[in-house]
Amino acid sequence: MQNLIAKYNVPGPRYTSYPTVPFWEDVDFSTQKWVSSLQQQDSNALSLYIHLPFCESLCTFCACNKRITKRHDVEIPYIEAVLKEWQMYLEVLDDTPVIKEIHLGGGTPTFFSAENLENLIKSILNTVEMTDEIEFSFEGHPNNTTKAHLETLYDLGFSRVSYGIQDYNPKVQIAIHRIQSFEAVENATKLAREIGYKSVGHDIIFGLPMQSLEDVINTIEKTKLLMPDRIAFYSYAHVPWTKGNGQRGFNESDLPSPELKRQQYETGKKMLEEIGYIEIGMDHFALPKDDLSKAYQTNNLHRNFMGYTTTQTQKMIGLGVSAISDSWFAFAQNEKKLDDYYKKINRNELPIFRGHLLNNEDLIIRKQILNLMCNFETKWNKKEEAIIDFNSIINSLSEFEVDQLIKVHQNSVEVSQKGKAFIRNICMAFDLRLKKAQPNQQLFSMTI
Repeated sequence: MQNLIAKYNVPGPRYTSYPTVPFWEDVDFSTQKWVSSLQQQDSNALSLYIHLPFCESLCTFCACNKRITKRHDVEIPYIEAVLKEWQMYLEVLDDTPVIKEIHLGGGTPTFFSAENLENLIKSILNTVEMTDEIEFSFEGHPNNTTKAHLETLYDLGFSRVSYGIQDYNPKVQIAIHRIQSFEAVENATKLAREIGYKSVGHDIIFGLPMQSLEDVINTIEKTKLLMPDRIAFYSYAHVPWTKGNGQRGFNESDLPSPELKRQQYETGKKMLEEIGYIEIGMDHFALPKDDLSKAYQTNNLHRNFMGYTTTQTQKMIGLGVSAISDSWFAFAQNEKKLDDYYKKINRNELPIFRGHLLNNEDLIIRKQILNLMCNFETKWNKKEEAIIDFNSIINSLSEFEVDQLIKVHQNSVEVSQKGKAFIRNICMAFDLRLKKAQPNQQLFSMTI
């Protein structure tokens, strides 16, 4: 395994989309073309992602778009802007949207008061239809998620909450500026379950600065005491070159080696599986009773900019600063700076600053990568072979086959158990835009 780690530890995307954002082509993109791509969809079912960017303090492991402030008078103006953006979308969508999924991400969604979150969600729900099978979820900080937050959102239809844990070692917490006690996590977890949430998730990160193998073992031992329904157990993405991220406060030498990171993952994975968790796609685990496990076992798992989901929609609208939307035929990202976002909203413009229109090649490769990420296998047909040179892709997979990470068939690829740890690398063999670009600077975190 050590030889494989050395061989495949290269920069690579996490593939929440294809094409990945660095390879979007803005030249032919316009807001009007984006709107037309939304109208091209036959279904009016959609997922809704709402980005709530504010945090009271900076976590130095985080590469998300955020605004650090302790002033809570920013809440209402931001919600008003998001609702105005939503109203613009209502005016361009052909039919009344049917909401199947809402996710509140951040930032820290629980920075906002329960009352303001209620106003936001109610205002949106009053303009849409809903199916019986809805998936409403939010990200909560264990230190500031209150009973009022949980009860208010639960009454609005939210049934899932995920808490960012990262690591329980105080030394690691100080390094990443994310200090929270086990007692705070325990209280937030138990409170959600008492109120009726059907799924409580914990996010755990390996490869953090100052983090040892014993730290990961200790964190998972504590996690066992609470048995969250879902666990995101993922590698720290070290991307200090990304503009505006907070990855400072520690040195490169404080990061675990690739070999130690892989040992942290393999040990953590084994511990989770021993207590009953099922590995789902990349970096995710769930108890057998959880809907995510059921979707994985029936090949109904989906992946989008919100991560893994059980909801199969091909249309996702992102509201708020930096949020990304997906019509399946195109991507669009909102302004990343809050002031620029507000300016466009105040001019009654959709606050979009870049995007990408998917061509036929993109759509085929997108399907292959999505299949690999969700099901660890993919296949293609004759019609797709007329557009894509799959023989060239198969040739680029030869080393993976030699290393017994995959099995290649005439028109399909199947990832082995050993190969799951290298799924990002395998997807890169299908990534035609990455191959064409051959970037001469690092754009992505390391795959291991």
